[in-house]
Amino acid sequence: MELRHLRYFTAVAEERHFGRAAARLHVTQSTLSTQVQALEREVGGPVFVRTSRRVELTEAGELLLAEARRTLAQADRALSVARRSVSGEIGAVRIGFTGVAVLEGVLTADLRRFHRARPEVELSLTELPPAAQVEGVREGALDIGYSPGVGLDGVRDLTVIRRARTSLSVAVRHDHPLAARAAVTEDDLADEDLIVFAADEDDETVLARLRAAPGVRRARLRPVAGTLGVLALAAAGAGVAVVPTATERVTLPDLAYRPLRGTLAGVDVVTISRPDELSGPVRAFLARPA
Repeated sequence: MELRHLRYFTAVAEERHFGRAAARLHVTQSTLSTQVQALEREVGGPVFVRTSRRVELTEAGELLLAEARRTLAQADRALSVARRSVSGEIGAVRIGFTGVAVLEGVLTADLRRFHRARPEVELSLTELPPAAQVEGVREGALDIGYSPGVGLDGVRDLTVIRRARTSLSVAVRHDHPLAARAAVTEDDLADEDLIVFAADEDDETVLARLRAAPGVRRARLRPVAGTLGVLALAAAGAGVAVVPTATERVTLPDLAYRPLRGTLAGVDVVTISRPDELSGPVRAFLARPA
C-alpha cells in the first residue's frame, strides 16, 4: 500500500464524490478510480459503496479512514521534520572550544546570532584543547571547533578559518618585578618560570611557540590544564603566566597583566569544521553573515 493510495482514498472519503476528490487532488477522475480500485484489491474488498449521487464508506472503509488519517499525518510530520533538519531549523550542533574563543567574544557572538535565528537547534559546548578538537571534528564527535590557530597549519583535511587575532600578555603577582614594567619583552622572560595553558605536553598552543622562541629558551615551562589554574598560580607568585590578552577580562586578587612585546605577540583564533558537512544545522551555523 502506497501513501498515494491513502491520500486518494481519504480525499474521496471526505468529499463523498469522485469528481470533487479528483479536482481537489488535481488528477483525472479515471486516474482516481483506478487508484481506489487498486487499494480495494489490496484490502480484499470494497471500501466505498457507490451510488448515482454520492459515495458512502463501507465498514472497512470507515476503519481504514481513521488509520489513513493517522498515517498521512505522521508521514507529513516526518517529511516536515526532515525538511526542517535539512534547512537547519532543528537538530543539534556540537562545539568544542578553548577559553580564548570565549574571552575574545568570537564564540559568544556566533552563539547569540545563531540562537536568535534558530532557537530550536540544540547547542552543546565542550571545553577541549586544540588537538582534541581536531580529532573530534575528524571523527564526528564534534561539529565545529574554536581554537587557537597555533599548530594547525598542517591540517589539510579540515576547513580552518581565521576569525580573530589576539595579542599576548603576561600575568604576574602584583609585587613581581615585571609588574612594574609598562610592557614585557621575550628577553625579560628568559629566566622565569613560565606558566602556560596546555592540556598536555603535546598540546600545540602557545606552549609550542614558547619552546621555539629564542628569547625564552632558558625559561622553565610549566603547562597547566586550565585557564583559571594558570592565573591562580601566577597570582600566587609561582611564576609568570603567558596568556592571550583577552584573558585580562578575568580579574583575580593580587594579579597584574602587562602586554608582551616580540615575535610571540599574536595568536589567531580559528574555527575548525569539515569541508563536506552534511548536517543542515551545522551548515547554517557556519554560514555566518558577510
